[in-house]
Amino acid sequence: MARRLAIYLALLLIAICFLLPFAWLLISSIQPHSGLSAEVTWEFSLVNFQEVLTPETVFRPMLNSLIISGSTAIFTALVATFAAYPLSRYRNRFGRNFLLIILFATGLPITAVMVPVYAMYSRFNLIDSVPATIAFMTASALPFAIWMMKNFMDSVPLSLEEAAWTDGAGWFQSLHRIVLPLMVPGLTVVFIFTFVLQWGNFFVPFILLLSPEKQPAAVTIYTFFSQYGQVAYGQLAAFSILYTVPVILLYSAVSKVLGGAFSLTGAVKG
Repeated sequence: MARRLAIYLALLLIAICFLLPFAWLLISSIQPHSGLSAEVTWEFSLVNFQEVLTPETVFRPMLNSLIISGSTAIFTALVATFAAYPLSRYRNRFGRNFLLIILFATGLPITAVMVPVYAMYSRFNLIDSVPATIAFMTASALPFAIWMMKNFMDSVPLSLEEAAWTDGAGWFQSLHRIVLPLMVPGLTVVFIFTFVLQWGNFFVPFILLLSPEKQPAAVTIYTFFSQYGQVAYGQLAAFSILYTVPVILLYSAVSKVLGGAFSLTGAVKG
């Protein structure tokens, strides 16, 4: 009993540590003169939201974030599918080494490669290009996406594809008509994981995108910090709440898909 009580207290302490920053955001966003230390008063106002709800502060950066993060997630899921398929279905002597390289690449910090990437982009005049930035973000997200996609694809029985091959289907038809429909939850997980990861990516767009009209919301949040050390805490809190809304809506929209596991029971008979 004492051990269980200690576990519950530890979990409660961890939950409080996670919830306190969100409580600070909520309190600071609705108080007109909020500072670093949020104080609960009876003075509520939406002036912080009114000041940040402008095209330059919220709408255009949010649109840029949707374009960059959404495109990166789509391209990553698409390329990872075609890369994971031969790793999952065919055995060769280079497969294990390739997986080890992918595993190593997942642990490589992005800051370690940004200097040569910036030099290469400068050489080919790709700095401040949104498509080029999406291409690099897709490439950096691929190792972990391929790793996850291969594990999801391994769960689809090979006998289903063998039956399709017997009927004359090619590898692309079996992938398109059998494998992908059965691993929709896996595709969704890869898409959301990549989207959320790139939605909060500050470093790569900050280095590769110079024009303010092209920068995503993760970079424009830096504008609330002045060069003299002053911070607009109320507006920062309001912006942070608006910044998290698309991710919460995405989770809510696909919760039904994520709630179900692979529905392969009964797919293989005999």
